[in-house]
Amino acid sequence: MGVFQLPLFQWTAAISCLAAILFSQAPANGREYYESRGDIVWEVPTADKLIALTFDDGPDPKQTPKILDILKQYDAKATFFVVGKRVDLYPDIVRRELAEGHELANHTFTHPYFQGKVSVERLQQEIDSTHKSIKKATGTSPHLFRPPGGYYNQTMVHVTKKLGYLVVLWSWHQDTVDWNRPGVGKIVNKVLNNARNGDIVLFHDFVEGRTQTVAALEKIMPELSKRGYKFVTVSELLKHRKLDPAPLKSDPAPLK
Repeated sequence: MGVFQLPLFQWTAAISCLAAILFSQAPANGREYYESRGDIVWEVPTADKLIALTFDDGPDPKQTPKILDILKQYDAKATFFVVGKRVDLYPDIVRRELAEGHELANHTFTHPYFQGKVSVERLQQEIDSTHKSIKKATGTSPHLFRPPGGYYNQTMVHVTKKLGYLVVLWSWHQDTVDWNRPGVGKIVNKVLNNARNGDIVLFHDFVEGRTQTVAALEKIMPELSKRGYKFVTVSELLKHRKLDPAPLKSDPAPLK
């Protein structure tokens, strides 16, 4: 029997199976849905010349202090999305970040990529462990969360909100890909050629091997300063947001 001679019920079953596969792999909701509800932040459009510089994956004993020195030179405040296990290794660095007016945020404890189905238990453990590490090192409690790789879904949004966190990603036109060391010039051009009010720029203060981020910042900071931009933390930038996150259906139990 040829494929086009299959009985109708077999065709129906085959089509249903294919549809199930396709739709199970597609995300239920995209950026527009989460952004309109205020559940995830990519950027904060504003008339004010503000930019939020963010640094992932640190702290690092060699790279982070150099970045802090550059930020201090331009009176710039940034947000550091730290990895919990590295906070435990280098608590003095996160204390310096906080003392110099920067913001600490949660980037999980072991930096796992939550692609596809997310285990609620694993996600809670990753966030809670890093929360405790930051609290132990600095006495402060973070409230912003960035998932490694930028992977998100409804489960992640629900869990983070329940724990008292807001998911913050980055402006799509401001992903410097500095972790891949594309060249100092490419990092610089990515930021300068696309700079807009309310941007959230993605950098990394821990890069395997020799970083290009420090050299790129040395060129980026004076130029953006000359253009009149003020460098603020993500929380400061969020004060210009017109949306409040949609409420949870159940009472939240934020981490302390």
